[in-house]
Amino acid sequence: MFDTLLSRDIQQTLEHFRRTMDQAFNDFFAPAGLVGSSPEASGWTFTPAVETGWNDDSLNLRVVLPGVAEKDVTVNLQGNQLVVEGERKAPENFAANGGSWRLAYGKFRRVIDLPDGLEHERIQCRLHDGVLDIQLPIAQSMKPRRIPIEAGEPRKALAA
Repeated sequence: MFDTLLSRDIQQTLEHFRRTMDQAFNDFFAPAGLVGSSPEASGWTFTPAVETGWNDDSLNLRVVLPGVAEKDVTVNLQGNQLVVEGERKAPENFAANGGSWRLAYGKFRRVIDLPDGLEHERIQCRLHDGVLDIQLPIAQSMKPRRIPIEAGEPRKALAA
């Protein structure tokens, strides 16, 4: 049990570090004047965070999209890639507040490479509370199955 708790803590710490570094690089490489500037600035994009998890029946993806309406996001499947794209629109009073909020607004596109062995025709998506949950069922042929072991005839041991 201790190993599981320690492992989970390490995973959470690494995930937090990854998100922090992603945000730092996004801020650093944004064109001058775009960090916190108006959403109309050309080329402004943000990259939504994606979490993944497996269970016995499916691969589960969670795309964090705060403030994105269902009509402003699309999910497409292109070969073995899932493409999530859309736009996070700035609030109506964005310009009234000086247009200098720290959140990124504008268009986004996230391409997720999918492993083989998923049933692409049964993908389900649900947007709720700023989170897009995507469930990709695992094909029956890819699920582990137990192979029965047949007993053979007993053999005599050879003396050395």
